[in-house]
Amino acid sequence: MIDYSVWDHIEVSDDEDDTHPNIDTPSLFRWRHQARVDRMDEFQKKGEDINKALCECRRKLAEAQKKVQELTISASGDGKAELSKAQAEEKKLKKEEREWERKMDEHNREEKKMPWNVDTLSKEGFSKSVVNIKPDASEETEEEKEQKHKTFVEKYEKQIKHFGMLHRWEDSQKYLSDNPHLVCEETANYLVIMCIDLEVDEKHALMEQVAHQTIVMQFILELAKSLKVDPRGCFRQFFAKIKTADQQYQDAFNDELESFKERVRGRAKIRIEKALKEYEAEEQQKRLGPGGLDPVEVYETLPEEMQKCFDEKNIQMLQEVISKMDPTEAKTHMKRCIDSGLWVPNSKAEDGEEKEDEATYEEVKPDQEEAKKEDVN
Repeated sequence: MIDYSVWDHIEVSDDEDDTHPNIDTPSLFRWRHQARVDRMDEFQKKGEDINKALCECRRKLAEAQKKVQELTISASGDGKAELSKAQAEEKKLKKEEREWERKMDEHNREEKKMPWNVDTLSKEGFSKSVVNIKPDASEETEEEKEQKHKTFVEKYEKQIKHFGMLHRWEDSQKYLSDNPHLVCEETANYLVIMCIDLEVDEKHALMEQVAHQTIVMQFILELAKSLKVDPRGCFRQFFAKIKTADQQYQDAFNDELESFKERVRGRAKIRIEKALKEYEAEEQQKRLGPGGLDPVEVYETLPEEMQKCFDEKNIQMLQEVISKMDPTEAKTHMKRCIDSGLWVPNSKAEDGEEKEDEATYEEVKPDQEEAKKEDVN
């Protein structure tokens, strides 16, 4: 037995043989067909809108998750509040994603329930297109990439910087048309480093300008990857698209630009903090006395009366303070002063041994007074 019930669920414009004599039958069939086509287009557009909203929601969710991950690693102090805000945004986007997925599932179920018609009964059986694509290059090692980047920058650094300072879409397109070799990963990488350097130098306006050109280059490279073509062959498509882009595409570009600038500021802050720590470590190493102690740290641990003696460089006052202190405590403080270079013992003493009273120490040598003053202050 053959089941013909599948043919019962079909919608055809001319499925009625008898029509009213006052109605033009061909016109009626055309109207019905047009109405069905309009419904199909409207239904298809609804599905495309849902899918577009779902993709956009997933894109924002991915960015939010990446931000949460970055803040989780470096969260401290004020960063905890920002982390909580980012986590709340992530939770909100996950809820929106589930809602859009539910709407997409409902739309797909409705599509399956729709009756077949003359426009959906048959499909194209065979179609072939041949497109020239960029062949996959062999994977480069990190050393090769680094050497390639170094060579490229040495050769085209001036041109890359010029591109980074351009403002108008037309100027950028024309400059890349004249210098298509700049459309590559090396240019994008150099512009990223350039942005961080400018932010470290507190040239914020210039950083934002170069950041804009960096995102332009990155969007071109992403477009080339999606089309599987050489970036030099598709940058004109990017500029044609961005100049006539809808609000959604423009918002995506601006969102990525703002996110990139925030990442640059974060990297610059980390670099500055690292440089300060290295500088402080070097300065501390230079300050170390003969015993390996830091004079600044030793000075801060001295009793207030002894600190005043060093501030005023008054040896008589220091002798009086030491005479009033416990001998053991006085020995400990003076030994730390000697090890840090705050105090130079009397090397000309006859017995060469340390004594507990004020006769143990000599006045600081003249050529060391200025250095000790800097250490104390």
